[in-house]
Amino acid sequence: MNVAIVPAAGKAERFGGGKLAADVGGEPLLNRTLRSLLDGGVAHIVVVLAPNTSLPTVELLNDERVVRVVNPDPSRGMFSSIQIGLASAQGDPILVLPGDMPFVQPATVKKVLSEATSTGRIVSPRYRGRHGHPVAFPQRLRDGILKADPASTLNDALKEAGASLEVDVEDQGIRRDVDLPSDIKP
Repeated sequence: MNVAIVPAAGKAERFGGGKLAADVGGEPLLNRTLRSLLDGGVAHIVVVLAPNTSLPTVELLNDERVVRVVNPDPSRGMFSSIQIGLASAQGDPILVLPGDMPFVQPATVKKVLSEATSTGRIVSPRYRGRHGHPVAFPQRLRDGILKADPASTLNDALKEAGASLEVDVEDQGIRRDVDLPSDIKP
């Protein structure tokens, strides 16, 4: 059974707050990200939120396949949220998709999952020569990532694990995160 980690504990200061619940095509931003993963074949999702985060409009947070965990100190950065999510996640392969990436297509998630499952390697999608998210890696790398310095990055931790595989996709959403309200526009 595969699992996805969705780091979503950032302050969204550049956005002006409320980013995870912002409307993207008639749906809360975080809901779109979660839907992409579920529709793409992810069996279980761990969403990492900041303390006291309330997102009543994000209905998929109540889905039985989705578990919420809290990063008590999200100021340490996204990698700390990935590690906290990973500590409560079991599955193979493990995907990571930041919560503020609502434009990733389910077909991309399926392709990354399929390649990671069949090869047992680190897999990321590539659009027009540039890699993006979600990134998938085998369960065997979990402990090393958990032990890595929280001030580092997932990319740093995975580089130490060896060669990765990039799969070409026709999905510009793999490179499109939301930092500003203007990033939501099509």
